[in-house]
Amino acid sequence: MKRYCLELSGDFACFTRPEMKVERVSYDVMTPSAARACFEAILWKPAIRWHIHQIEVLKPIHWINLRRNEVASVVSTRNVETVMKGGAAILGLNIEDERQQRAGLFLRDVAYRVHADLEFFPERDAGAHANKYYEMFERRASRGQCVNQPYLGCREFAAHFRLVTDIAAEPMPITETRELGFMLHDLDFTKPSDPTPRFFRARLENGAINVPAWNSEEVRG
Repeated sequence: MKRYCLELSGDFACFTRPEMKVERVSYDVMTPSAARACFEAILWKPAIRWHIHQIEVLKPIHWINLRRNEVASVVSTRNVETVMKGGAAILGLNIEDERQQRAGLFLRDVAYRVHADLEFFPERDAGAHANKYYEMFERRASRGQCVNQPYLGCREFAAHFRLVTDIAAEPMPITETRELGFMLHDLDFTKPSDPTPRFFRARLENGAINVPAWNSEEVRG
């Protein structure tokens, strides 16, 4: 494995708490699953996996209340499967019929420094070497290239990213220390049709959250 660091920033962010069923309320800090998605937006292949190790908070935590228009439903999976098999079904949505207004408690003016390990699985890419993927990620991240734009919890909250190569030359995180309670670590896709969330007790220590390994006892379903 090789460790990399990305700086992620944006005007707004929402790392939605799953226990909030109606309105969107963000966690105080970026979750490991959201951080992983940002790395995967730059490079993801079947032969690699990202492990989030640490999240540093670079700006004070500020909140904002917003009301947004959202679409209340998604295209039916059954209809998609029907069309894929050559049948006829409706795949479109009429936004005017499905629009709803929802309030949200979001974060504003955020910046994080995320440390992650890139793990390579040789059995999934016979003949390849880990350096192939290391170089791919370094080239893309240093040039600002990505498969899709990384985002901060919601796709409309685009993230600016920068590959950090010299940690010593970077600013220190905020000095805040406090308990954050249980936080979503990531989803368990052992059963792809029914992914289940797993949580860990997060603590902000001088502006940094140390993320436990996925298989550690600290991560619970």
